[in-house]
Amino acid sequence: MLKQKELIARVKQIAESDVRISACMMYGSFTKGEGDQYSDVEFYVFLKDDMVPTFDSAKWLHEVAPYSLLYQNEYGTEVVIFENLIRGEFHFLSEKDMNIIPSFKETGFFPDTKAMFIYDETGQLEQYLSGLGGVGPKRLTEANVNFLFNNFSNLWLMGLNVLKRGEYARSLELLSQFQKNILQLIRVVEENADNWLNMTKNLEKEISTESYEKFRKTTARLKESELYDAYKNSLLFVMELRNVVEQQYMLTVSNDFLEKLMRYMNE
Repeated sequence: MLKQKELIARVKQIAESDVRISACMMYGSFTKGEGDQYSDVEFYVFLKDDMVPTFDSAKWLHEVAPYSLLYQNEYGTEVVIFENLIRGEFHFLSEKDMNIIPSFKETGFFPDTKAMFIYDETGQLEQYLSGLGGVGPKRLTEANVNFLFNNFSNLWLMGLNVLKRGEYARSLELLSQFQKNILQLIRVVEENADNWLNMTKNLEKEISTESYEKFRKTTARLKESELYDAYKNSLLFVMELRNVVEQQYMLTVSNDFLEKLMRYMNE
């Protein structure tokens, strides 16, 4: 059995026996049939309202399994690295906050909501989870496509300016930011938007070999010549992608504008 599945079973066992817990659900790879030996385990644990002030999450997680690291990230999530080096993310919320679940619908596609269910004594969790089923949010919209072209153009120009100034590390940082827009544009063209928010997930399997090779040419090390090549290849690729999607969407960024950016790069 995978170590992750052993941890999942242990979380279920403890949640069912802990009188302080009202409900528990899982999300992530193991609820989508994608979990493997490299996957994280991710949970929402809903506590009885009067138990929240005295609940010790560190002690509770140690009952799940010994860990080597535990901290709260910038989103308020308890991030744990167990001694077997499996990562876990745990959200501990009050039972009254269970109504947050419907908002998950906007984050992606949930193919098997039953796999998300761990434990519930309230009778509410299954109903909330069932609402996440069906098709995911519509990503292939004119508004989204225009945002991607607009944001790419802004970040690309900012990055090129700092590259010309000699701020190579900053230009590399900005390169990584607009690469996200390129990946989402690829998914627009190839009509594969299930991993829209986490656009690198399964990228090697989900986009075409041709697109993957063109994206590879937008990457660079912290070296001036490679950065210039990556910026040039990024703009050329986006111009190509624009020529494809303009047949389907009304675009605010014109070819003339993108060509103007290219001329500026060559000055």
